[in-house]
Amino acid sequence: MQIRPFTMEDVSAVVALWNQEATQYDYKPFTEREFQDTFINHPYFDAECIWVGCNEKGMAGFAAGCSGENLPLGDVAGYITCVIIDSETASKELYDAFVQRIEARFRQLGKRQAEVLFFNPVKLEWTIPSAPQHKHNNAPGISKDQPLYAALIARGYVDRATQCGMYLKLGNFSIPEDIAGKERKANREGYRVAHYAPDVHKGLETMLAALQNPQWEKDVAAYVRDGKPLVAAMYGDEVVGFAGPLIVEPDGRAFFCGIGVHPEYEGHGLGSVLFFRMVEAFQNAGCQYISLFTGSNNPALRIYQKAGFHVEKQFSILRREL
Repeated sequence: MQIRPFTMEDVSAVVALWNQEATQYDYKPFTEREFQDTFINHPYFDAECIWVGCNEKGMAGFAAGCSGENLPLGDVAGYITCVIIDSETASKELYDAFVQRIEARFRQLGKRQAEVLFFNPVKLEWTIPSAPQHKHNNAPGISKDQPLYAALIARGYVDRATQCGMYLKLGNFSIPEDIAGKERKANREGYRVAHYAPDVHKGLETMLAALQNPQWEKDVAAYVRDGKPLVAAMYGDEVVGFAGPLIVEPDGRAFFCGIGVHPEYEGHGLGSVLFFRMVEAFQNAGCQYISLFTGSNNPALRIYQKAGFHVEKQFSILRREL
């Protein structure tokens, strides 16, 4: 196989390869326009970090990575997005050859780590195995059933964590009595969960800063400024937790950034109440389903399962020191 830099003339052939091979691992198929919007038309595109492989049959391999100083870990790490090789051609040596080229670019840029991680700005959508008409907007790693996983492990990448892709079909969701009981208890303690009203409630930015999640701090505040609804926990008129914002995507999927409770106000059951009230609000807004991912060791996993979510797919987060 001849491995060379990607050119725009390769788009049609790469899309055909992707739709033949990547969809076997639940990645969403691409149109040519969608491919370009995903891999090319974004601020972190790097022509020296995207490669193709050709043999006598034509396009047989595609690999992409990216980096950026203003990304999480961006000062020290680059992100491997994907390596897709025709299954009749694939070998550990070929996966290695593609990964080596991406790593070499990272080193050239002064990076010390290669990451497979959900902070990658290139978002690869995947379809829900039990409901292929539905999708999730980002693969937070790579699944162990992909040949790339074994190749990265053999190359010295460390499997650092497992992210669970979870799914709930809406329509029959209701809040169980024990969660309603938690909410009543929190109410007696002076807390309440309701939709955030910026002209009444205060302290949203302070609460977000206390959660120490830069992405939430930026994105949640921006969505709220745009008028997106937010489920919030209040103590008096002070915001002490959030769930959302509530965004209904065109295909009926519920999109939200996350759930968080100010560390000083934990221990009152607010996280559970926020989540269940958010799911209820999405159902009332006409959403058909919710998909999300969470760490396999995250205590929130039990909350999601109690709400009726089930694990559809597991993704590995990997790192190699360069």
